[in-house]
Amino acid sequence: MACKCCSHKQKKNDKPNRDGERGVCSCSAETEEEGNRKLQLVCLIVSSVLVAVGFFFSGWLRFAVYAAAFILAGYEVILDAFRALFGGGLFDENVLMLIAGTAAFAIGEYPEAVAVLLLFSVGEMLEDFAVERTKRSVSALSELKPEEVCVLREGKTVTVDPSDVAAGELIFVKPGERIPLDGVVVSGASSVSTAALTGEPAPVDVAEGSAVISGSVNLTGDLTVRSSGVYSESTVARILRLMEESGAKKSKTERFISRFAKIYTPVVCVLALLVAVLPPLAFGEEWSTWIFRALTFLVASCPCALVISVPLAFFSGIGLASRNGILVKDSISLERLARAETAVFDKTGTLTEGSFVVTDIHPNGVPEKELLDLAACAEAHSPHPIAESVVRAAGMVNESRITDARELPGLGAVACVDGAEIAAGNERLMKEKGAEISGCRHDGTTVHLSRDGKYIGHILIRDRIKPGAETAVKSLRSEGVDRIVMLSGDHRASAKEIADARGIREVRSELRPEGKTAAMEQLIRDAAGKGTVVYAGDGMNDAPVLRISDVGIAMGALGSDAAVESADAVICDDDPQKVPLAVRIGKRTVRVARDNMIFALAVKALVMLLGLFGLSPMWLAVAAEVGVTLVCVLLASLRLKK
Repeated sequence: MACKCCSHKQKKNDKPNRDGERGVCSCSAETEEEGNRKLQLVCLIVSSVLVAVGFFFSGWLRFAVYAAAFILAGYEVILDAFRALFGGGLFDENVLMLIAGTAAFAIGEYPEAVAVLLLFSVGEMLEDFAVERTKRSVSALSELKPEEVCVLREGKTVTVDPSDVAAGELIFVKPGERIPLDGVVVSGASSVSTAALTGEPAPVDVAEGSAVISGSVNLTGDLTVRSSGVYSESTVARILRLMEESGAKKSKTERFISRFAKIYTPVVCVLALLVAVLPPLAFGEEWSTWIFRALTFLVASCPCALVISVPLAFFSGIGLASRNGILVKDSISLERLARAETAVFDKTGTLTEGSFVVTDIHPNGVPEKELLDLAACAEAHSPHPIAESVVRAAGMVNESRITDARELPGLGAVACVDGAEIAAGNERLMKEKGAEISGCRHDGTTVHLSRDGKYIGHILIRDRIKPGAETAVKSLRSEGVDRIVMLSGDHRASAKEIADARGIREVRSELRPEGKTAAMEQLIRDAAGKGTVVYAGDGMNDAPVLRISDVGIAMGALGSDAAVESADAVICDDDPQKVPLAVRIGKRTVRVARDNMIFALAVKALVMLLGLFGLSPMWLAVAAEVGVTLVCVLLASLRLKK
């Protein structure tokens, strides 16, 4: 079904508009909003002309001209003020501006009254424009969502909605199109850009057998992709859900501003009332003079800059992070990143590639090939990367030889091979099996083997260290993160070797899953009162630690339900250098929010004092309010982009 106002295809889940009419896409709402803006702009221009013309009239004609200018300049403010009053918003900024403008008009200060609403309305338009530009960085992520997918069904290609594609279906992607669902390339070769997801500009070459993720852009060649799941489970769907939830929780600073505004606004209203009535009653001063000063004080006190600029700073920070491939769930997490005192890294998959290779085989009383074959049989049903490397080195595994295979978390794997119990794992597993280790003096990840409780040798495996790991550690220290710790289930010597090579001085090794959790709880207790603890893990088996940490960062784990649910932030690729970048963005965001708060309060205090002493006209108070808000909004965006 096509949209009635454009050529866009209407999706099945399009909702009816306010008149109950279907088939109207979002462009109609945008057109209506654009029309309202043009009407408001015309009204403001006409009002400005009437203000200038009003100086040449007197009496009732002057009153009529300025009344028309007042209504044209402030019709949006008037409508919003009445909506706020009926909705219980007594101290809404529109209400305050309407009270100030109406009172000024009542005491004969016509130009001032119109100027209040005119400047405020112009400021609102400029603020809306600035806010929209800032929000585009996050809302642009919605462009990752495909509108339609070309799939092969019953020998024919058909175009369907992404949500109608089943797992295992063949999808055709032409150059220039986004890959709609996660999957594996079954034919074709191309270069794929993941810049919108990871922030990395360099394209990735893919061919038959390569995994591709939704939201990536196919650059050069035709691709046929077999979907690995449905759209709701795809990378794009997870990103959109994550970003929709990003504003759900407010940071401590934002919550403070909300509470402050609720107390601040009624207090300044009471003070303005006292300014208006005390001097005339107590000292016989002129009523009109002090009412005007009270109104100027009231206008100057409007908390728009605080209420808008602080949340917008956090929103800008979340948008900046998303453009760099870091999805932060909420403002609280961003604020906690700014207070990071301890950074904790999981080893495998975070600091290392998790791509293990067998480097040495040391048998003890059995042939070298037999030792490798037995190890592969014992590890054949384990999903652990070390087990996969052993199976890969051995080649073909005869499943008929294997019975009763099971994995022992934190220890290794055990299976019955050719009727004998083969145990493959670490030293603790060997002790449990009563196998005495001999002839092992090697550093690195070691898989020990026993057969029916007798030690038969070991296999040495090494993991490749990620190129950016050392830079990540140095960058964290430059950001003021003094304590950096590595947690690993690996052998102490191997873990220490990796840590030393990357400048990490604290290592917790040979940890079972419950041991990692206990270590993280201790680190959180150590950091209490000093700062927060950030944990970066690969997200597959780190869900408990990600959940209990102050800020859990899942590395390259958008495909993992456990990671997205447990983590506070997700790094779309697996680059460890994004961890210090996330901390840096958090620190800059909090700094900008606090600077905005201090600047706004300082300017307000100055203008309010000038108003009390009659040194500030009402239009200057409005201009200061609008100016402070715009400066805070624009500087927040520009400073964070820098």
